[in-house]
Amino acid sequence: MSRSSPSSLAGIRDVLVGTAVEGEREEASSAIGYGLTLAKAAGAHLTVQSASWRLSGDDAWLGEFDCEGVSVMDRRLDTLARSIAERSAGDAVQAGVVCTTEVPSLPYPEIVNRLAGRARLHDLTILDIGPRTYDLDREMIEKALFQSGRPVIAVPPGHDAFAARRIIVAWDGSAQAARAANDALPFLRAAEAVEIVSVGIEAEIDEAVPGAEFAPHLARHGVNVSVNDLPRGESVAGTLRAQAGLFRADMIVMGAYRHSPAREYFFGGVTRSFLRGSPAPLFLAR
Repeated sequence: MSRSSPSSLAGIRDVLVGTAVEGEREEASSAIGYGLTLAKAAGAHLTVQSASWRLSGDDAWLGEFDCEGVSVMDRRLDTLARSIAERSAGDAVQAGVVCTTEVPSLPYPEIVNRLAGRARLHDLTILDIGPRTYDLDREMIEKALFQSGRPVIAVPPGHDAFAARRIIVAWDGSAQAARAANDALPFLRAAEAVEIVSVGIEAEIDEAVPGAEFAPHLARHGVNVSVNDLPRGESVAGTLRAQAGLFRADMIVMGAYRHSPAREYFFGGVTRSFLRGSPAPLFLAR
């Protein structure tokens, strides 16, 4: 657990956790545990949206089912989503966290649209990084980032408890990176150590705002910050992952989708690479 206290995270007053049930078996959600422990550390209100993916005739693959079969599946998914919400509410009561639960049953893509709308009403949104048949996790993360104007913490499997003792800020001098670092200030101020990491050849680092020039800004906000410029290696994402391991980072702060999602998809990108697997929770902003 982080050394953070309600006073050090005073800027965080409400947290949204989003999950979506799309199969008849419950999938483990690290985001719920992470969100609950973060809300407790911050003294914040927690909202858990446990949505079920309501099947509709617009989905071509449903041709093999009759209407009665679809209705039965819808009820099963809704029951599972409600079970997750009830368990989350019970865990929140035990932890002394004020919690609201929502259990919408919606067709795709209304699930991700509703989540993005609700994200605008909270300080930050916490979502899972996890493989799904229809990549619903990534869709929820991208929609929340592009449409809410709020930061997202994307939590990989196995990170069920909030921690922010050691944080890496992935710095490329972009507006997105500056926005992410600014939005993450409550966590950066509470951390024991923060490292600004720039990855690239010298010319690439010098043409943007160098991390060494950004560090004094964070220091003026009470952040215990250092700077580390690293050669690219095989890839920016690979170098960042390796450094996160060496630094024992509890969180990685980065600007999301410096390029458009289409460009990221076809040409690769740091954001998309980390959403396929990250060594630590990602604090993302755009």
